[in-house]
Amino acid sequence: MWHDLLSAFGLMLVMEGVVPFLSPQALRTALVRLASLSDRELRVGAALSMALGVAVLYWIR
Repeated sequence: MWHDLLSAFGLMLVMEGVVPFLSPQALRTALVRLASLSDRELRVGAALSMALGVAVLYWIR
Protein backbone atom coordinates (compact mmCIF):
# COMPACT_ATOMS: atom_id res chain seq x y z
CA MET A 1 0.00 0.00 0.00
CA TRP A 2 2.78 2.45 0.85
CA HIS A 3 4.39 1.80 -2.51
CA ASP A 4 1.18 2.77 -4.32
CA LEU A 5 0.69 5.85 -2.17
CA LEU A 6 4.22 7.10 -2.71
CA SER A 7 3.99 6.34 -6.44
CA ALA A 8 0.79 8.39 -6.66
CA PHE A 9 2.40 11.24 -4.72
CA GLY A 10 5.43 11.22 -7.03
CA LEU A 11 3.21 11.22 -10.11
CA MET A 12 1.21 14.13 -8.68
CA LEU A 13 4.42 16.15 -8.21
CA VAL A 14 5.50 15.42 -11.78
CA MET A 15 2.09 16.42 -13.19
CA GLU A 16 2.03 19.64 -11.16
CA GLY A 17 5.49 20.57 -12.40
CA VAL A 18 4.76 20.17 -16.12
CA VAL A 19 2.91 23.48 -16.69
CA PRO A 20 5.34 25.73 -14.77
CA PHE A 21 8.25 24.04 -16.54
CA LEU A 22 6.81 24.32 -20.03
CA SER A 23 5.03 27.67 -19.75
CA PRO A 24 5.59 29.76 -16.63
CA GLN A 25 3.65 32.69 -18.10
CA ALA A 26 0.57 30.52 -18.68
CA LEU A 27 0.72 29.45 -15.03
CA ARG A 28 0.92 33.07 -13.86
CA THR A 29 -2.08 33.97 -16.04
CA ALA A 30 -4.08 31.00 -14.72
CA LEU A 31 -3.25 31.87 -11.10
CA VAL A 32 -4.38 35.48 -11.58
CA ARG A 33 -7.66 34.26 -13.08
CA LEU A 34 -8.03 31.70 -10.27
CA ALA A 35 -7.51 34.41 -7.63
CA SER A 36 -10.38 36.42 -9.12
CA LEU A 37 -12.94 33.60 -8.74
CA SER A 38 -15.50 33.73 -5.96
CA ASP A 39 -15.43 31.24 -3.09
CA ARG A 40 -18.46 29.49 -4.54
CA GLU A 41 -16.83 29.05 -7.95
CA LEU A 42 -13.68 27.67 -6.35
CA ARG A 43 -15.70 25.20 -4.25
CA VAL A 44 -17.70 24.01 -7.26
CA GLY A 45 -14.50 23.53 -9.27
CA ALA A 46 -12.87 21.66 -6.38
CA ALA A 47 -15.93 19.44 -5.92
CA LEU A 48 -15.96 18.59 -9.64
CA SER A 49 -12.24 17.85 -9.54
CA MET A 50 -12.64 15.55 -6.53
CA ALA A 51 -15.61 13.78 -8.11
CA LEU A 52 -13.63 13.22 -11.31
CA GLY A 53 -10.71 11.88 -9.27
CA VAL A 54 -12.95 9.45 -7.42
CA ALA A 55 -14.51 8.32 -10.71
CA VAL A 56 -11.09 7.70 -12.24
CA LEU A 57 -9.95 5.74 -9.17
CA TYR A 58 -13.15 3.70 -9.20
CA TRP A 59 -12.71 2.98 -12.93
CA ILE A 60 -9.05 1.94 -12.47
CA ARG A 61 -9.67 -0.27 -9.47
